Amino acid sequence: MVSRVIPVDPFDLVIFGGTGDLAQRKILPALFRRFCSGQWAEGVQIIGAARTVHNRAGFQAMVAESLRAHAAAQCHDEGALRAFLDRVDYVTLDGYSNEGWNQLSDKLNQDRVRAFYFSVGPRLFGPLAERIKAHDLATPSTRIVVEKPFGHDLESARALNATLAEHFRESQIYRIDHYLGKETVQNLMAVRFGNMLFEPLWNSQYVDHIQITVAESVGIDGREEYYERAGAMRDMMQNHLMQLLCLIAMEPPAKFDPDAVRDEKLKVIRALDQVEPHHIVRGQFDGGGSGNGYRETVGNPRSTTESYVALRAHISNWRWAGTPFYLRTGKRLVARSSVINVMFKDAPHSIFGEEAGRHANVLSIRLQPNEGITLKVTIKEPGPGGMRLVDVPLDMSFAEALGSGNQDPPDAYERLVMDVIRGNQTLFMRGDEVEAAWAWTDPIIAGWHARGDVPKPYESGSTGPGDAELLMKRDGRRWQGINP
Repeated sequence: MVSRVIPVDPFDLVIFGGTGDLAQRKILPALFRRFCSGQWAEGVQIIGAARTVHNRAGFQAMVAESLRAHAAAQCHDEGALRAFLDRVDYVTLDGYSNEGWNQLSDKLNQDRVRAFYFSVGPRLFGPLAERIKAHDLATPSTRIVVEKPFGHDLESARALNATLAEHFRESQIYRIDHYLGKETVQNLMAVRFGNMLFEPLWNSQYVDHIQITVAESVGIDGREEYYERAGAMRDMMQNHLMQLLCLIAMEPPAKFDPDAVRDEKLKVIRALDQVEPHHIVRGQFDGGGSGNGYRETVGNPRSTTESYVALRAHISNWRWAGTPFYLRTGKRLVARSSVINVMFKDAPHSIFGEEAGRHANVLSIRLQPNEGITLKVTIKEPGPGGMRLVDVPLDMSFAEALGSGNQDPPDAYERLVMDVIRGNQTLFMRGDEVEAAWAWTDPIIAGWHARGDVPKPYESGSTGPGDAELLMKRDGRRWQGINP
């Protein structure tokens, strides 16, 4: 089975911060792969914009080097690379002044979609939005794309939303979270709402608890200054894990429509109880045999910023009353792994006796690195000697199940950028959703500061601090393993 490529109409895409790391490693390679797939019509134009002085040829050379490094595995045709570069232009531009804006205006086409990608820090969102409007670059079909962090807390998120709303309608603002562009995340909705098998069981009557794990084996190298201000709670829990929690817990929307889906996600966030202090574990990686510890990395021997957080959350609604959700994320862990485990309850009565042991079904939804879904079921162990039960996985790896045409599915940025061009906001966060997530997060962080909490040290290359295991053990449960 080969995935269909749906062409898009001609568009202009301006990437503010076009010389930066995100643009060069993620956005431009994603655009190149979509170009190689044949998705673009003639006339598409990509314009890099930054303060760095370049002419068009110089920027094209930079882009070519980046694409050879980050997109060669998917598209290694030099002819395609030259054709793509012919569509790439550059403007030297200052977000805080009027320098370069007239030149940018001259390069844009009329009567087509214009997308402005803010691949810059949040402090530039307001000035860029203001100048796009002031120089008459905004049209009815203009969209702006903003990257996280969407604020540092509720107050700053509200201010940011208000600033953007001064210049653009909510329907024009695309707050991008690349986790929502992952194939498996979207498949989560298909599995839940496209199959009669699961949805009747998707509630507190049948689900014992749900685990959401986003583990990273890398540290914070290159992000030290940002991470010391943010920590794992702001960097990961408030957005990526929150979005996964919403998709796993939300009610079925009336239709697969941007606002219908986002309305249901917002209801989940607003139904979250505040987390009790003894239901939270913070951690900070030490050096071990894997290089410097967190404090050495950020150069602050007294740092109390967490590189790991685990917590138990509860959703106060009819579907999930009494069902705990365990969330954890951390840096420098044993493996890179993002997975959602839906842990179903034991059968109310076993006809096989105590010697058969305890068995429960587990639905595992793997987001990375090997995307797929596994359902653990109980069967009889083959052979004579009585009724011995064993748990076996029914495994669907997308690459294997869908054939060679899906060995390398589009990555998150490919899908999300094309959704921007199409005007589909389903996989993007709405302003009220962002604010609700901060309203839940802020009291947790304020509580840490008020109590003077210090993160628990954990060894680099481990599964995190031991207190996280106790968090589960106190409830008679255990974390599923972190497997690459």
